[in-house]
Amino acid sequence: MNGLVRAAWRLAGPGAIGRGRAGRALSQAGTGTGGGAEGGGGGSGSREAVERLVRAHPVVVFMKGSPAQPLCGFSNAVVQILRLHGVEDYRAHDVLQDPDLRQGIKNYSNWPTIPQVYLNGEFVGGCDILLQMHQNGDLVEELKKLGIRSALLDAEKEKDQENK
Repeated sequence: MNGLVRAAWRLAGPGAIGRGRAGRALSQAGTGTGGGAEGGGGGSGSREAVERLVRAHPVVVFMKGSPAQPLCGFSNAVVQILRLHGVEDYRAHDVLQDPDLRQGIKNYSNWPTIPQVYLNGEFVGGCDILLQMHQNGDLVEELKKLGIRSALLDAEKEKDQENK
């Protein structure tokens, strides 16, 4: 794991990405894991259906492909960042399997690209934002708010022990 963490930090070094809109602090609103908006069902791309998906789990990713087989580089990068932090329990939705969902999630977030990451029901951003959060340590803090301890903390602790 140590080599993997070092390789990831080299790959995601400072200045690797531009600024993104969603790098803001996440609120603690909407901490529930069940139920979304009440009311009519609508199709898979309806606001109500997307709301239910977004709130169904603390970590939700809308991506191209699956975590086991991402079908674009940006979706793969999101999967790898989550993997580096030891986040394995998350919901992934393949937007390539459902064109209505693909458009619905873009409308819901007012964000034109996929992948999209949601923490505690709140839109975080895409690959660039998640990478930025990974680089500056914000992702560790946001995961902690969800009760998820980042595996990078343990890797850092090991590294410190080796250097003593």
